[in-house]
Parts: sequence; C-alpha cells; structure tokens
Amino acid sequence: MVERAGRVEGKVAIVTGAGSTPGPGVGTGKATAIVLAREGAHVLLVDLHAERAEDTRDVIEDEGGKAAVFAADATKATDCEAMVAAAVDTFGTVDILVNNIGLASLGTVVDLTEEQWDRAFDINLRTAFLASKYTVPVMAAKGGGAIVNIASISALRGDGTAAYSAAKGGLVALTIDMAYSHGRQGIRVNAVAPGHITTPMVLSVQDEGPRAEFTSRMRAEAGLLGTPGTGWDVAWAATFLASDEARWITGVTLPVDSGVLHVVPLMMAPHLRAIPEP
Repeated sequence: MVERAGRVEGKVAIVTGAGSTPGPGVGTGKATAIVLAREGAHVLLVDLHAERAEDTRDVIEDEGGKAAVFAADATKATDCEAMVAAAVDTFGTVDILVNNIGLASLGTVVDLTEEQWDRAFDINLRTAFLASKYTVPVMAAKGGGAIVNIASISALRGDGTAAYSAAKGGLVALTIDMAYSHGRQGIRVNAVAPGHITTPMVLSVQDEGPRAEFTSRMRAEAGLLGTPGTGWDVAWAATFLASDEARWITGVTLPVDSGVLHVVPLMMAPHLRAIPEP
C-alpha cells in the first residue's frame, strides 16, 4: 500500500502501451499507469502484449490501486472502440486518455522503405487518432476530460529518424487541432515530448559493448542537467497534464528533456565527439 496524494482521485484513465518492453528499467506507459494509480485513478491498461500489461497491473494492485487489462491492437478501429467500451463497462466512464504507443526507427528519407514509413505512422500516429476518436465522445458527454499524447523531441529537432520524427510531428499537430476542436466540450489535449530517456525499449535497440556505455553517457550528458532521464520523468509530467492542476493548460507540448532542445545537436557537442570504435 502506498500513500496517495489524490491528484486524480476517483478518475478513470486509459493508458495505451501500458506494458513495458522486457529488460531493465521501466517504459513510459507502465510508469504513467503506475503513477496515475498512485494518484488515485482507476486505470485500464491497454497493450498488444497482454502479459506485459499484467505485470503493470500486478504492481498497481500490490500497491492497493485498481487496474484492469485490455489486450488490443490500437492500429485497428474495432479494438479501440472496444477498448473504450471496456473502460466504461469496468469503471463507469473515461476521464483521462494517455496515448503512449510508439516505436522508434532510424533512417533518412533515402534509407527508409515505404513499409517502414507506413509502419511508423500506423504505430505512432494512427493509434492516437483511433484511441481519441472513440474516447472524445465519452468525455464530451460527461462534460470534459484530459488527453495526453506522448510525442518526442524528435518532432522538434532533427536526429536522423525521418519517419518517427514526421509521425511524432503529426502527433504534435494533432494535439493542437484536438485542443482547438474539443476545448469547448471541456476536453484538454496536451503532449509530452520526452528527450533522451533510458527505457527498456531504448536499451533493446542500443549498441552493445563499449559503444553502449558511450551512448548512455552521451544521452545523459547531452542535456543541460547532465543526468539520465527515465520513464518516471515522463510519467510525472503526463500525470500533471492529466490532473486538475493543469485545468487551464491545453494545446501545449511539454518537453521533458533535461533542456536538450536548448543545446547543440547531440553528436555535435564538443565533449562527445570521441566515439569509441566497436
């Protein structure tokens, strides 16, 4: 049992991508779901891999919170519609939606295949569109709600991830348009743009050996604080934007990046140029 501050007490949240890629650390979806539950929300944990969401539910329930698991492919409209219906059937309504599903991919427009481009948009943008499509009417009918989209600083600066950057840029644009379109229905829509955080998904595609240590140090030292970020940092920002503490904030993209947007591009930082050989 954990002490609850109650920032979202009694609210119902849907978190997509609420599981965590196997490995050390915690993903943004899992961390956000846990923090929301710690702050008093009942959480529907949505993930393509039900067993990963079950791990998140175990943590929440061990701490005295309430959560349920829903297995879904959020690229499919039928699954997203059923997801929202499950939240209403289980907990009575939907107050908060966190669109967390994402998949990073390297490559310039020259390197990428059409299939890679399409997949990046399906995973990073289509899922948020479909989840919101079926959640907004429920929120509007009850007089309001909060949607938080997990974008990326890749949408705001170049880093050699053309498809991912473009899809996350689309998510930022979608955030602004949804805030415009649904504000008078009492629905706030904001985004979080994580920087070079360390999560199991990041570690799963990171170099191994000496380059792995260098890459981790480079990511940490790229920001103004010089310290590594984690999924928990994103979770607290998302929870703030979902809470009534942010009642007059909408259409905003909040960087959670150790100030990296205010420094030179990652690989151009003078103290990080000596890249060890594989």
